[in-house]
Amino acid sequence: MDTQTIAAAGLPALGWAFHGGLLLRRLATARRDPLTGLHTRAGWTARAERLLAKHPGALVLLVDLNDFKAINDTHGHAAGDTVLTATARRLADWCGRHGITARLGGDEFAAIVTDPSHTPGLSALQAALDQPVDRNGRSLPVSASVGHCHRQRLPVPTLTDALSAADSAMYAAKGHGRRNTR
Repeated sequence: MDTQTIAAAGLPALGWAFHGGLLLRRLATARRDPLTGLHTRAGWTARAERLLAKHPGALVLLVDLNDFKAINDTHGHAAGDTVLTATARRLADWCGRHGITARLGGDEFAAIVTDPSHTPGLSALQAALDQPVDRNGRSLPVSASVGHCHRQRLPVPTLTDALSAADSAMYAAKGHGRRNTR
């Protein structure tokens, strides 16, 4: 075969490889929240289901910022974005290498930790999430409600059941006043 024939045959393959790479990059980008860099609901759910099935000691968390609308209304959406990114960073730092985090939407976050003994503990998470956020020389008040569910406490260890239990616990925490963990 001559060089021209080989080049002509290889060009479409090179084009398909390039196109496939672009599609993979777009898919990865779609599974990440552009503001916080955390997984989106779709990107997180599939991984969280696998981790929950594999790790009997797993802990599922839901985090909801309290009075977040007031931050946007009082200080503007850029300030709200700063609070969201700070919350995402604090949650991801708390989980460390033993968990994955997601922004489910708005001011709601989720995480699954495969081994909670490798985290600083839920009270440390609550303290981190409730720290004010500095923006342009202003201290923005932040508070969050955290609900959690241990996999071993579920009759059937599914992600849906774990999220439902964590959601109930989160709203119970809200019922006992802001800045609570249940």
